[in-house]
Amino acid sequence: MAKDGDEEPIADDLEAVTSAVLTASRVLVAISARSLAAAEDRVTLPQFRMLLVVGQGETKLVTLAERLGVNPSTAMRMADRLAAAGLLKREVNPQNRRETLLRLTGIGRRIVDEVTARREAEIAAILARMPAPRRQALITAMREFTDAAGEPPTTASFPLGWPDPSS
Repeated sequence: MAKDGDEEPIADDLEAVTSAVLTASRVLVAISARSLAAAEDRVTLPQFRMLLVVGQGETKLVTLAERLGVNPSTAMRMADRLAAAGLLKREVNPQNRRETLLRLTGIGRRIVDEVTARREAEIAAILARMPAPRRQALITAMREFTDAAGEPPTTASFPLGWPDPSS
């Protein structure tokens, strides 16, 4: 336990690290929930995740299901609801008529952009309250964490870290 303003010692055991990550995940989940609140009348969290994936570019339904960790029939039902709401456009792949291609509509893109901007702003505000050296350490730690999880890194072209969904 910290005494009189001293920093709490950093434990190197798995339990302490797990606890710290769980605490941070609660913060990130809360940020995600707040950022989605304005769009809640339009989409649920699982639907928003689908919009994020499709927002990377025209996406095959099978690829979408894989990325969301659901079976294709579940992805199809979710896509049907989003298409009916005017957020997704579904088309038959002209190169393979057995495949369905999905892409965002203008309204769907606006929702993704607005929610993402709110999320980024809130995370940036929290990070701004951290000392710069700690932010640098966090970059390293988060990269190592996501690498260990097998999560691909993000890029400007693929902010979710996934490769081109049309491939």
